[in-house]
Amino acid sequence: MKAGRKQWIGLAVLVLPVLLISVDLHVLSYALPFISASLAPSSSQLLWIIDIYPFILAGLLLPMGTLGDRIGRRRLLMAGAAAFGAASAIAAFSGDAGTLIATRALLGIGGATLMPSTLSLIRNMFHDDGQRRVAISIWTAAFAGGAMLGPLMGGALLEHFWWGSVFLVNLPVMALLLVLAPLLLPESRDPRPGRFDVLSVALSLAAILPAIYGVQHLAQDGFGPLPVLAITAGLALGVAFVRRQRVLPEPMLDVRLFGSRAFSAAIGANTLGVFAMVGSSLFTTQYLQMVMGARPFVAGLYALPSAGMATLAAALAPVLVRKIRPGLVVGAGLLIGASGFALLARLDASGQAVPLIVGIMLMAGGIALALTVSSDLIIAAAPPERAGSVAGLSQVATEFGGALGICLLGSIGAAVYRDHLAGTGAPAPALDTLGAALDVAGRLPQPAGDALAAAARDAFTQGQHYAMIAAAAGLYLMAVLAPILLRSVRRADQPERRSGEHAMR
Repeated sequence: MKAGRKQWIGLAVLVLPVLLISVDLHVLSYALPFISASLAPSSSQLLWIIDIYPFILAGLLLPMGTLGDRIGRRRLLMAGAAAFGAASAIAAFSGDAGTLIATRALLGIGGATLMPSTLSLIRNMFHDDGQRRVAISIWTAAFAGGAMLGPLMGGALLEHFWWGSVFLVNLPVMALLLVLAPLLLPESRDPRPGRFDVLSVALSLAAILPAIYGVQHLAQDGFGPLPVLAITAGLALGVAFVRRQRVLPEPMLDVRLFGSRAFSAAIGANTLGVFAMVGSSLFTTQYLQMVMGARPFVAGLYALPSAGMATLAAALAPVLVRKIRPGLVVGAGLLIGASGFALLARLDASGQAVPLIVGIMLMAGGIALALTVSSDLIIAAAPPERAGSVAGLSQVATEFGGALGICLLGSIGAAVYRDHLAGTGAPAPALDTLGAALDVAGRLPQPAGDALAAAARDAFTQGQHYAMIAAAAGLYLMAVLAPILLRSVRRADQPERRSGEHAMR
């Protein structure tokens, strides 16, 4: 049965929290200098202000997706919207770092209810394959657009208002969602949910949280016993979680889905696409502000062409899969994204605006195309009653991809930066980051200060070169594998041999 006007208007409601969460994931980095000046957090507190939101979000995505299957996805969405709005209001007026950390944790809880709820509601609102693909393309465009528009919004707000304004923009959106959701979104849940396994929830949290913590701190602090131990513990507990899901009659996550090469390939493409996109943003934002010297708002303007390209690519995805096998579309998207990274790898310290814009446009457009198709394959593999848990799994893969991108690409860039700059005889404090080097250079007499700044910018672009090459290589490899692993998935205009809900093998 095809969806009607009410469902499409309901989709517009579901896009609101997706756009907002994506913006929130990227807007805080621009506000950190203002928060530091206002609240004077310690270095440890500043780290927790940054980290607590993605940690809580990643840890609760899978349990919240399963909870939505049981109590109702619309009910969970509305509860999350209320919590997200309340936490945003408190965060905006935080008087100390401890309060801001606590409210960022609450924002993570709210965000974890919103993301899987939106995707699982789409799965249950759009039963027609073609309509579902279009709906997911709109969902993906909103998520990609938010990632690109976050810096623009943050720059505009911080040039005219205080740092709390980046949180207050959440309030009208959450209020609108609370008003419209009961009118336009149908309630859906698993009619036979079975027993809620608390131990599975505990194991999933115990696996995801230390693994994310370890990966992020490897990027920040380098190899050390604590992050390595955290990753090892997370992996061990993850194995225990999977073993428990295999024996439960009603598992929180149906791990048999990973027996499908197509499902696993779609998860892999999603993870790798986000890995490259998030990891690259670590470099492009610094390049814009510290190499090219752009103000935050101007730096945000550079993201507009890539946001438009991502939106266009997501819109084209459902059209392309009617003419071309999904595996080829995913491969083509990753190939286009890889070409964007290859162009970004050619940037130097002179500040090249045109190659930067073209590179991030190709990167954003190609990855958005691949993510749109792979997200549809993931959610289509789930029976409607288990859509929440699979949607949660999809978002966990996204979070891991982002954390790994920051860790691995950031580590490559940092290692090359330190090695290159150390060869110039730069003082030790300048070897940490480009920002630290520019701060040291600003306090040195001339021409020594200018020489250090130029050497640091050159070292940064050398690190960026190797990190972008690594991202391109990963995407090229997946671009080759995707058509092979997804060869059983037919074009959208071809009848599929179905087994249960979907015929992915």
